[in-house]
Amino acid sequence: MNVTSLSVEYINEVHDLMELGEPFIRARGMSDYWLYAELFSSTCPIMIDETNTLTGVVIAFRSQDNPAEVYIQDVMIHPDHRQQGIARALLKSVHAQAEKWGCERIYLTSEPGNRAAHATWITLGYVNVPGDHEIDGVSVTTDYKGPGRSRAVYEFNVG
Repeated sequence: MNVTSLSVEYINEVHDLMELGEPFIRARGMSDYWLYAELFSSTCPIMIDETNTLTGVVIAFRSQDNPAEVYIQDVMIHPDHRQQGIARALLKSVHAQAEKWGCERIYLTSEPGNRAAHATWITLGYVNVPGDHEIDGVSVTTDYKGPGRSRAVYEFNVG
């Protein structure tokens, strides 16, 4: 398996992989994946297996408003390749880039009902940021991503 930066040649496969993430991950438009490949590839690693098949992807961005932060938008591993360390390897790539830039914080959000994601983030060293209420033991911030879009927030302190 090989971790590499997202490139335009893989955007169709990334889109198809993201469609497997419903209901927690929603595929975006193809032009969005082109944008990620062209402008944010250093924080959008993909995992390619021995047969040149895409098995996982992370979409992340360094904040322009607060360059000390990197936001992870999506982490998607093909269902047939989960529990193989792919998410860990891809996130390690994002962490390395964040360190290189001198960033202090990497963060992401998750829908409160996504128990598998919660377990993954905790296992990988992310901390569930205190919110304003809890759902099944997960701290959640009301309307974090806008009205009716409450989220669990997780962060990883770099360095």
